[in-house]
Amino acid sequence: MKSERIVVCGGGGFIGGHLVADLLRQGKTIRSVDVKPFSEWYQMFPEVENLELDLRDKEACERAVADVDLVYNLAADMGGMGFIENNKALCMLTVLINTHLLMAAKDAGVKRFFYASSACAYAADKQTDPNVTALKEEDAYPAMPEDGYGWEKLFSERMCRHFLEDFGLATRIARFHNVYGPRGTFEGGREKAPAAICRKVIEAKLSGNHEIEVWGDGHQTRSFMWIDDCVKGTQMIMNGDFAEPLNLGSSELVSINQLVDIVEGIAGLKLKRRYNLSAPKGVNGRNSDNTLIKKVFGWEPSTKLRDGLERTYRWIYEQMAPRSAKQATKAQAVR
Repeated sequence: MKSERIVVCGGGGFIGGHLVADLLRQGKTIRSVDVKPFSEWYQMFPEVENLELDLRDKEACERAVADVDLVYNLAADMGGMGFIENNKALCMLTVLINTHLLMAAKDAGVKRFFYASSACAYAADKQTDPNVTALKEEDAYPAMPEDGYGWEKLFSERMCRHFLEDFGLATRIARFHNVYGPRGTFEGGREKAPAAICRKVIEAKLSGNHEIEVWGDGHQTRSFMWIDDCVKGTQMIMNGDFAEPLNLGSSELVSINQLVDIVEGIAGLKLKRRYNLSAPKGVNGRNSDNTLIKKVFGWEPSTKLRDGLERTYRWIYEQMAPRSAKQATKAQAVR
């Protein structure tokens, strides 16, 4: 319904920005909240009520959810494997965001609350083989999630469950599997594998130095979900009647070496690979079992990885090429 008032927490981030854009296209009334200064938001829309708030604070959460019907909580201190392996305490502190948002949402009489969880909530002992058996929702228990970030996600899932059971707040949970696409982080340490590989290949293309560093041995496997599939699935889960955690991810499993192959093909070049075995690489294998989401909604994320990567590569190239040209001009001037 168009009259629903919606808040997107983490609206200045990658997924949040795309979600706000899609809700706007539907004519929704939206508030977007993020801790980052407005100048650092990935997407910003003047027709939205934009607020810069630190949602670790309960008062900020109360302001964020005031007079809204639906809360999408995508706010988190997170990044790619390099970030989450080296910032476990920061990742754990995100528990304050979801806890305070749930408390504020209950007190404000919010109708529905969506929590963006992660495949990092899954037990590590089920992800030791690159030829991984796709992860079913029940594989999160017995609990042994990714240290730091994964524990925060699993704890926050339980908090959502208990706010539903004890207070009747309609909570919905999706476990995101590696979301990628344009208008996201591709440098600085928080980027995820698809964006990082695109950036490295573009750097090699622009510089003429045809080498690439790959973290790990390249045999570790993942599935990667196109951003539009994520946005569609997120709203489907929010508006549906299924209250347990649901996988939201592609089931197209690839190794990191295959990911590099695809991006090389898009760029039209072949690179020498240097494998950094001491770099963070995460679990050996992770894939999404989509049996349950197909049963509940008759749908699953299905955009082919190459199709999404072509668009992601093009967008990152558009950001990097002018900078590279400017640097080359400066270097020429110095000579």
